[in-house]
Amino acid sequence: MWSRVTFLLITIFWIVMSALLWRAEFGRKHLGSAVPAVLVWQKILTAPDPSTLTIRYYTNQIGNCQWRPGIGQEFATGMRLSDAEPVEGMVKHLTHYSLDVDGHVSVPGFPVRARYSLDLRFDTNRNWQTFALQITVRPDVYAVRADAATETVTLQVQAGADHIDRTFRFSDFRQPQKLLLELGGPMLPAILGTMGLPLSTNQISATSLGLNWEAHNDTLRIGAAKLRVYRLRAKLLDRYDVKLYVSPVGEILRAELPNHLVLVNDALTGLQSLR
Repeated sequence: MWSRVTFLLITIFWIVMSALLWRAEFGRKHLGSAVPAVLVWQKILTAPDPSTLTIRYYTNQIGNCQWRPGIGQEFATGMRLSDAEPVEGMVKHLTHYSLDVDGHVSVPGFPVRARYSLDLRFDTNRNWQTFALQITVRPDVYAVRADAATETVTLQVQAGADHIDRTFRFSDFRQPQKLLLELGGPMLPAILGTMGLPLSTNQISATSLGLNWEAHNDTLRIGAAKLRVYRLRAKLLDRYDVKLYVSPVGEILRAELPNHLVLVNDALTGLQSLR
């Protein structure tokens, strides 16, 4: 008798918990409904697996991209995880997030392939701490590094006989036209001006210097199937759309960038080829 009652209670409990889980996962997430952007970025920065992406310009494949998030931890004693083997019973604490992006790209009309690497580090509140971008077009190397703590940006260029190694303060970028004149002469501001890029403090708003992300529930069609995803959207320099399609566990599935550049996860390409 009691065994049947116990079995019945366990069955009811399982059904109720399954219904609540389904409701939490799907019931309230209507297509197009808003989601806190910080929640989606938290998933991206803590994704369990890296993302391998193919870079496309219109329909042409021009490169690839490796997207690797990471989590920094240290023990309660202050010893970092990489310093030694962990001791049983020691408690680990989150210290930072990191994002490493690298790959290569072939610019249409340019015969040499460029390699790039981007390293970002965030604090536990997801505010960026350091930024490092390096582009190599053999034998030339271009590198930019920024540090939020010191409010400095370092530019290094090794291009033939030209060698540049300069450090700027964040305040220097309040006059971008003057800065461009120093770096590239009168032609560089003129060229960027024809491209519609802002070159004066009147044209650069506070929001243009960062990205104000909006997130929504959405679906991504793969062949005849639809995947539930998060859609992140922001405007770069107040005019260029950037869209990211993210899986529920934080994996980058698709990225749509300005000038018809699209990054597609290789796993989606494989699914399409199976159909």
